[in-house]
Amino acid sequence: MLRVEVVTIFPHMVEAPLAHGIVQRARDKGLVDLRVHDLRAFSEDKHRNVDDAPFGGGPGMVMKVEPFLRALAHVRREPAAAEAVVVLSPRGRRFDQRTAERYARLERLVLLCGRYEGIDERLVAAAGAEELSLGDFVLTGGEVAALAVVEAAVRLLPGALGDSESAEADSFADGLLDHPHFTRPAEVDGRAVPEVLLSGDHARIRRWRRKESLRATRERRPDLLERAALSAADQALLREIENEENVLA
Repeated sequence: MLRVEVVTIFPHMVEAPLAHGIVQRARDKGLVDLRVHDLRAFSEDKHRNVDDAPFGGGPGMVMKVEPFLRALAHVRREPAAAEAVVVLSPRGRRFDQRTAERYARLERLVLLCGRYEGIDERLVAAAGAEELSLGDFVLTGGEVAALAVVEAAVRLLPGALGDSESAEADSFADGLLDHPHFTRPAEVDGRAVPEVLLSGDHARIRRWRRKESLRATRERRPDLLERAALSAADQALLREIENEENVLA
């Protein structure tokens, strides 16, 4: 079982969204133990303050190290052989599917949510933490990022999804974007479902889906295509795509 510990000054921001959907079903099945901790409960200040003015001056407040370390000591009372402690921060390494897969294999994942101008830099070293970012933008706090990390990891746990192949076919699972999806009706506003999907020919369908996955990645995320492990068949499909584009040019 994966135990997820989230430390935040706004517990309800985390608890409410995760009480629905795949994460809640995984909790009901006993696949994940999700615990959300109020950082202020670990403050020794009579006003439960967890932040202070920055050294060197400047705007805003900085979150203190000590409450986070007390919270971490609290969640570590029960040992875990495989653990990651994560500080959600725009200064961190970008979160990706490989990282979600690594987290899904852990026994305990601890997510520390910052606010204000950030967390005192010394927390990362003191907690043995890694810094993680959703992308090149700034959020008000780490809670939204924590929700994304939890869902991305939990849905990879065996049994979390109704269809065991769903996670394997998702975007980024093999380093590429997913292929397009269609459902009934077969025509909407004159736009028809691709004929191949109605053919019943599973080999053709698999080939079409792989080709469209490559096409989408080539158009929208060429950086992923450069890093993907492509087979000879993939390379042949890419040449087909290039030839089609040259004809239309």
